[in-house]
Amino acid sequence: MLYKGEWNPNELDYRALAGQWHVVCLSTDVGADQPKAVRLLGEELVLWRDDQGKVNAWKDYCGHRGAKLSLGCVKQGQIECPYHGWRYSSQGECTLVPAHPERKGPSSQRLIFRHFAEERYGYIWVSLEKPLRPLPELPQWHDDSFRKVFAGPYLYNANALRSLENFIDASHFPFVHANLNGLPDAPEPLKRYNVKEDEHGLHSSEICVFQPYGDHRGIPVNARYTYSVLNPTTAYFVKKTGETERFCTFFNATPVDESQCVIWLIVAINFGQDLTLEQILSRQNIVFEQDRRIVESQRPARLPLDPHAEMHVVSDRMGIEYRRWIRALGEAASTNQQSQVIESVSI
Repeated sequence: MLYKGEWNPNELDYRALAGQWHVVCLSTDVGADQPKAVRLLGEELVLWRDDQGKVNAWKDYCGHRGAKLSLGCVKQGQIECPYHGWRYSSQGECTLVPAHPERKGPSSQRLIFRHFAEERYGYIWVSLEKPLRPLPELPQWHDDSFRKVFAGPYLYNANALRSLENFIDASHFPFVHANLNGLPDAPEPLKRYNVKEDEHGLHSSEICVFQPYGDHRGIPVNARYTYSVLNPTTAYFVKKTGETERFCTFFNATPVDESQCVIWLIVAINFGQDLTLEQILSRQNIVFEQDRRIVESQRPARLPLDPHAEMHVVSDRMGIEYRRWIRALGEAASTNQQSQVIESVSI
């Protein structure tokens, strides 16, 4: 039986996400001594650092009596259960049972569930299953001419895929972001643009829109966007706001469960050296609060992958291709999963 917030693991959208990298928190959220509880795709996880400082992502569960490991601590580079003090190495082996210190703990290989974890760009990324795609790239990260600012996290009571599709949609600007990213009384028609797919994901050609408050300087600009979807829950745009000025946003939506997500942003700009952190964050906070109201209202909560489930027009091209891509990823992952089951049964 599925409960509210749980995601059916047999659905295509879940299959498309289970073997993908997702941001779950900031690197600084996981210290050396204290585990951190997070939730991903309806699964309760615990993050902790071993004696090498490497982050581990496990199911938040002790195989002895089912207590949450996130309520425990980390000692000598091993995680300790809060209930009976059992300790586990990063390999999932029980190394200490305080009630019986003279003996090695029982085998825990079937009772400790380890997932995949990496750190990049100041975030911790987790994949529940073996990752099918690499960690996404943020081109400006090592470019010192760009100032990088973390914005969020923003909690949405909305589906992560719905939230990402909203991020790559330019036609809502005049209405959701009125007098900021567009003019509600004079909305611009969007010219036809193209979308291509390569090994890095989906990429749009340039989309041009006038914006009365186009960037953090509060000036009108003729903005030129190019969007990319790098992973199912990671997207990115480069926004040209002048001859050399670039406003880039690296967007990540953590799929907490099927109807809740957390938005994490890195903004990279190469202009406005005199802009304060408050000015930059203020604009981001306003825009993503405006988006939240709309995305939370969408029904059904989950992104429809059937192309006939909702109406589409030419300006929806990026969203149409995104839905097709998610469906293809889900179908490929389902086929792979079925093949593994058949192979294991045959063996």
